[in-house]
Amino acid sequence: MPDHPDRFAPGDPVRTRITDPPGHTRLPRYARGARGVIVSTAGHHPLADERARGLPSAPRAVHHVRFAARDLFGEGDHAVVVELWEDYLEPDEERSSR
Repeated sequence: MPDHPDRFAPGDPVRTRITDPPGHTRLPRYARGARGVIVSTAGHHPLADERARGLPSAPRAVHHVRFAARDLFGEGDHAVVVELWEDYLEPDEERSSR
């Protein structure tokens, strides 16, 4: 079980972090800096980035995040759902204030 409560809940607007870390990451390059919405929580799991480096990793929330295909790929009229660790997400303050 996680050491702290989940930061996000279904319906929350989020933005993925813009990062290019050395080594392994499960944050797809095409989704970096993109705006989406939390659809559901997919459980709590150790962060794959830390595990790939041989580091200990406490379980943390993994979310299904829905993005407009146009926001990810520049075109498309459908949605794409990506499974992302909470570490890759931040609140989308711009969308929250609307």
